[in-house]
Amino acid sequence: MTVKIAPLLAHYLYTNKRLDLPGIGSFLLSNSVAVENENSKQAKNILLEGIAFESNPSIKEPTEDLVQYIATHSRRIKPLAAADLDSYLWLALQFINIGKPYLIEGIGTVTKVNAGGFEFHPGYILHEKLHDIVAKEEAVIASREAEQSQRSSFYTPQPKANWKKPVAIFLIIIGIGLAVWGGYTVYKNTKTNDEVANVTEPEKKEESNLNTTVIKDSIPLTTNTAPPVADGKNKYILEVSTKDRATQRYNKLKQFQWPVEIETTDSVTYKVFMLLPSTAADTTRIKDSLFLLNGKRVFIEK
Repeated sequence: MTVKIAPLLAHYLYTNKRLDLPGIGSFLLSNSVAVENENSKQAKNILLEGIAFESNPSIKEPTEDLVQYIATHSRRIKPLAAADLDSYLWLALQFINIGKPYLIEGIGTVTKVNAGGFEFHPGYILHEKLHDIVAKEEAVIASREAEQSQRSSFYTPQPKANWKKPVAIFLIIIGIGLAVWGGYTVYKNTKTNDEVANVTEPEKKEESNLNTTVIKDSIPLTTNTAPPVADGKNKYILEVSTKDRATQRYNKLKQFQWPVEIETTDSVTYKVFMLLPSTAADTTRIKDSLFLLNGKRVFIEK
């Protein structure tokens, strides 16, 4: 059983008076504000006063106390609670980085500004107690499970066909894996051939270096315009986020030998992507496979 992350963040702020969100910043609530006493119908339309916001996208990790709070109240182990929080923040940053305001229920709205930071507008107090929210979630899940159980009671399984579904799923996974492996192999072979050509033609290599920027060690390349996509290759976007977040993701994927690259057009929003040779018929399978391996949605940029 799990509850929504936003109410947990709001109640954590109400209790601890400070909330640090990685990639966004810090929310500070005045000690004079006693939100726990606002459990009434009138509180639905009361703005959260006495709250300050410090934009700080450089925060990389949530505090142990916050992760433990989420784990306790969502009744999940800490690694799963941390993963839930990471997914919530990743989705929030996707909205914020494309210019859309993002509402954190019970706290307020965060919006991106042109300077690269964030601005904050207080929202309405979350009047419901945390145990009431958890109880509602439990009731919804129990209702769904009862409905599924009732539906399954009218279904008579056919044992002879039971093997078909897992076999089909297995074949689909193999097909997706082969598609990604094939694309990656072609990419590696192409890269190797280019390196050999550069060694045998030092003069051409020296001339081309006058118009390119070299990546030093594991530091990502930052450009003012997006690099052109070679014929026969598609640009698979793995993540769009701030510099620190994108660099962290880039270095992690590089450790697993992924052929990832990183770019920015405004030195504020960064994209982590892969250039893979693929036909139009293969793009869906490759995106699905990258989603399974990367754990996040992948899209193609034309």
